[in-house]
Amino acid sequence: MAALGRAAGSQLGDVSVVPVGAGEAPKDTQMTTYTHGQPVSSVEDAKFRRPMVIEIMEKKFEYLRKENKSLNIYGSLFYGTTAGFSGMLANFIFRYCFKVKHDTLKTYASLTTLPFLSTVVTYKLFVTDALYSGNISQENCVVRSTLVGLVCGVLYPSALAFSKNGRLAVKHHTVPLPPKGKVLFHWLLLCQREVKAMAVPLILQMLIGIFNGLQHYAVFEGTLEKTVRED
Repeated sequence: MAALGRAAGSQLGDVSVVPVGAGEAPKDTQMTTYTHGQPVSSVEDAKFRRPMVIEIMEKKFEYLRKENKSLNIYGSLFYGTTAGFSGMLANFIFRYCFKVKHDTLKTYASLTTLPFLSTVVTYKLFVTDALYSGNISQENCVVRSTLVGLVCGVLYPSALAFSKNGRLAVKHHTVPLPPKGKVLFHWLLLCQREVKAMAVPLILQMLIGIFNGLQHYAVFEGTLEKTVRED
């Protein structure tokens, strides 16, 4: 009986020693935890990396705006100045056609200021802001710049001068009044020869628009490449 008790005790002792000595289970648990932890860390890194990239890009574009500030200001001012001279020429032509001699200072001031301001503001909205947002190509930049010159530097001041001086002509009876139903045709007949002189600012605005768009895009692209190399 004593021998049987000792044998049973030794067997129980052997059985109880086995779970204590088994060291593979913690290792396997640690390995599975490490492998399952890798995708979680990569997702978290991607979440933190995306705001950092956006912040870096915003700093780059802010740097570009500061570097090209002189080009933006002087280029827009020069473009607006040529539009102002175009407005002065249009005002002179229509005042001569309609034989208007009243409100000279008022008409010249408005025909110089309004085309200047409209050109500067429109160029900033449709060319400069779009360029720094990265939404336009070189060809699109040139086309937009040229259209700004044509619309704000030629068509707008011509229509404005025609309207203002036409009203003065009707008010002061400087030219014969148009017949009913043919008002616009009558005014066009009065100034069809002189209005051809507006072809000069038309060609000038197109050339300046092409040159300004090409130069603006070239400086922007060069500054962007310089910023990327520095980073």
